[in-house]
Amino acid sequence: MRRVLDWIQGSAVALGGPGLFIIGFLDSSFLSFPEVNDLLVVMMVTQHKQRLVYYSLMATVGSVLGCLALYYVARRGGERFVRKRFKAHHVEGGLRLFRKYGLLVVVVPALLPPPAPFKIFVLLAGVAAIPVWQFTAAIAIARFIRYFGEGLLAVFYGDRAAAFLAQHAKQAGLVLAAVALALGLIWIVYARSRRRVD
Repeated sequence: MRRVLDWIQGSAVALGGPGLFIIGFLDSSFLSFPEVNDLLVVMMVTQHKQRLVYYSLMATVGSVLGCLALYYVARRGGERFVRKRFKAHHVEGGLRLFRKYGLLVVVVPALLPPPAPFKIFVLLAGVAAIPVWQFTAAIAIARFIRYFGEGLLAVFYGDRAAAFLAQHAKQAGLVLAAVALALGLIWIVYARSRRRVD
């Protein structure tokens, strides 16, 4: 497996931006390459700092399209499809979270590094029939923040960025997720108070 991952990583580096797109799509859809795209963004930006935005966008677009593939599979297959693949209490708990917090349920895990669970929330977004444009925007914003932030580390730390990311990825992801959660909760409270006034 290590050999396969090394080959994929080498091929992606050789392809540049399109390699990030392909890995992002595969990792967010039907395969899993934990942290590969994160490390590739860091590696590529370290070598070509002026391409920070380009590499961040390619990784983001690939990830968004991969998530949309899963979203549509779940939307078509429905709750029964998801229940076959996950334990009932995980599905029920996830759907409860969607009813209570909406898009925050995909934004927060999209910011977190592996091994934080993510694909179950993408599938549940399809089951819950979250509007596709809202789902797409939420994933795109969260993923771009994640990849751009990692690219910035590469700009500032160079070759040391990968080691820094390996040591502090969880803490950085948790901080980002906490900020997103706080902003989202503020928005939910604000929207509910507006509804009461109307």
